[in-house]
Amino acid sequence: MLDIRSIALLHLGRGMLALLGATLVAGCASKDDLRRAAEEVSDVFRVEYEHILKERGTRVYARRGDDAVYRVRTAALQLGMRVESYDLDLGYVRFSAPAPQPLTLREWGEVADQDLPLMRRIVEKHVGWLLKWAVPFEPEGLDIVINVTVVPVSGGSEVTLSMRMREVKPPPTGMPRREYPPPTGVHKGLDKIWGAIDAAMEVRPRAS
Repeated sequence: MLDIRSIALLHLGRGMLALLGATLVAGCASKDDLRRAAEEVSDVFRVEYEHILKERGTRVYARRGDDAVYRVRTAALQLGMRVESYDLDLGYVRFSAPAPQPLTLREWGEVADQDLPLMRRIVEKHVGWLLKWAVPFEPEGLDIVINVTVVPVSGGSEVTLSMRMREVKPPPTGMPRREYPPPTGVHKGLDKIWGAIDAAMEVRPRAS
């Protein structure tokens, strides 16, 4: 089993290879090719993202109003994320953290194992078989932003999540950014966020 140091070194190695490879892509593929590849990846990831949130993005808790919002905020802090906006009256919380949080490096590696082959199949159509291997799949320079709305319903509150990626630093390779997180990342992220919210609510959620 890999220890934390080994995981960090592996992650660094992947990042260096991705940087070198993406520089190769940027030099060999046209900007239009790269843009079209990024757009199609975003479109495919968006469809999966919307489907996942439709199925798993909402839960109902037997907690009312301010109490439910406060507990969502508590869950965000317990995940080690920073609360950017917090409004009891509107029933809204926004929190964020540098990607891949709330996932660990190990979990992000599992996401890459699952979703990178799909991304490469899409990219291959635009930059070719050889250059698809150089397309990076690293989280550096991005924040994961979680928006949470809390709406009163009969017997409690309905909590709905959405997830976005926000660029905080331009990629050194000049590669276009995709707009949506990878599908496996959405699943794993929701698992961790809902787990923290469930614990903070101290009650079992009901189906929405």
